Amino acid sequence: MERETFLNLPTEEIAHLVRAAGPKVCVFPINGTRRWFVLEHPDLAAGDFMETYLRVAGERHIELYKLFFDYGVEILLTPIFGPDLLERGDEYRQLLRQGLLWFAETPAFLEFYDAYDVRVRVYGDAERYLRGTVYEEALEAFDALAHRTADHERFRLFFGVCAHDPAETVAAFGIRFHQAHGRPPTREEIVTAYYGEYIPPVDFFIGFDRPSAFDMPLIATGNEDLYFTVSPSPYMDEQTLRAILYDHLYARRVDDSAYAAMSAADWQALDEFYTLNRHHVLGLGRQHVSGRFWYPTPQVRLPAQMEGE
Repeated sequence: MERETFLNLPTEEIAHLVRAAGPKVCVFPINGTRRWFVLEHPDLAAGDFMETYLRVAGERHIELYKLFFDYGVEILLTPIFGPDLLERGDEYRQLLRQGLLWFAETPAFLEFYDAYDVRVRVYGDAERYLRGTVYEEALEAFDALAHRTADHERFRLFFGVCAHDPAETVAAFGIRFHQAHGRPPTREEIVTAYYGEYIPPVDFFIGFDRPSAFDMPLIATGNEDLYFTVSPSPYMDEQTLRAILYDHLYARRVDDSAYAAMSAADWQALDEFYTLNRHHVLGLGRQHVSGRFWYPTPQVRLPAQMEGE
């Protein structure tokens, strides 16, 4: 399918194409939210920051989840908290405490889960990192949320909490499983134990800022397509998601072994492209003069005959 044709299809048709190639598993950490909030809502950011930030950011999160589900993505993972956040100062600690309860108890989130028929789980090592801390109450909220949405079937949403390194958790599960069954667990049994239910391998990951894929343990196979937005994740919109879905469904589906079928003109175009970009590396960037943020630098140049393709 031609790119422009796809980009102009009705949402329902794109969702049908995505589901036909699915079910699709997408990992989408929503990062850069505070920067987005300050830039887009400067008046609100100047007031009661914490309460307003959680409310406005929460509304945007829900809009983003709806966007992905409306476009046919059936399984969405969104890592939200890592153990590094637990080490920040007292002001951030209060924000984190509210944030951990925010997606599990806020009425707007619960109404969304019901309206979209979303089954919700929390994955990671929340028990190990939160038990015995001021955040411990979140563990009961996570369990209550999983129970509340257990019968929802249309979509699945997984929140990652301290899901950076599953090694010790998986090892402990393997020992218990072997003691109970006299054999090591299968891959499917390990994934099910870690996530609460089985999840197929990840299809695509959408990050922001410095390219780094993270918090999708056991289901990242190396075959997932990686995308990184230049602007913070909350700026994701239909135009950007359509471009990513087209690339994932069509543009990247290249038979890398079919070199024998390439014409002389194909080889010439490939040679010119590689020659122009021999010293270019995707992922390079610079620090702003303030030293406060990193930004990517353009790296790819196209031969004249490839311009506009």
